[in-house]
Amino acid sequence: MLLVSEVIIANPQADSFEELVDILKAVSKASDERFFRMDVKPDYHDTPENWEDRLEAAFY
Repeated sequence: MLLVSEVIIANPQADSFEELVDILKAVSKASDERFFRMDVKPDYHDTPENWEDRLEAAFY
């Protein structure tokens, strides 16, 4: 299971939510993980209210 906190920690260069979305898309394509869990809310200045839906769509 892939955790959003793991993606954030592994990619400290990400400065925005949009960068996190792009990173998550790349990670999901390169990984064999079938499940994704949002264990923390991303703490970026541009994190939208629907952040969970956006990250889920990027992963799947």
